[in-house]
Amino acid sequence: MSNFYIRGVLANLVTLAILLACLFIPAGTLNYWQAWVFVAVFGVSAQALGIYFLVHDRKLVERRMNIGPVAEQRPAQKLISALFILGFVGFVVLPAFDHRFGWSPVAPVVSVIADAMIVLSFLLFFVVMKSNSYAASTIQVEEEQPVVSTGPYAYVRHPMYSGALLLLAAMLQRLRAATRRLKSGPRAGTTGRD
Repeated sequence: MSNFYIRGVLANLVTLAILLACLFIPAGTLNYWQAWVFVAVFGVSAQALGIYFLVHDRKLVERRMNIGPVAEQRPAQKLISALFILGFVGFVVLPAFDHRFGWSPVAPVVSVIADAMIVLSFLLFFVVMKSNSYAASTIQVEEEQPVVSTGPYAYVRHPMYSGALLLLAAMLQRLRAATRRLKSGPRAGTTGRD
């Protein structure tokens, strides 16, 4: 097995471990079906995308593996990348605390809709990467890189951001009730689980 594949497998395992820790440690329980479904939907979507492009466009996968603040060149991009990662972790951790403390019960249908939006965001990522093999995780221009103006690029200058916003909106859908409760605080005489 090549170093590239070993790096990919290790990166996936580390990401999964961090995601599980961010969900279940703050929740204080493994009895959290919404988190298990989220991990399954997110994980299967991400793996399907990765496997497809590993088979059909390995160079794209190599470009996308350089990610995070350490991969960025400019200080502003390093900061934005770090803030995005912290924000993503926050979007995962807050619902877990919500589950633990019962701040705001969310109807199961809301979680299902959010999971469908997550799948849709990964489908948008797929379409973007399929139409632009140079869609790297960092801002860079390579030799002979064409300007892409077809597919989603015909409508939006940076369509990958649209997918990321949809993914964040799906995660916010899970936070919707929790953020309302955080703004208003628990009602007088309640435990927050009412």
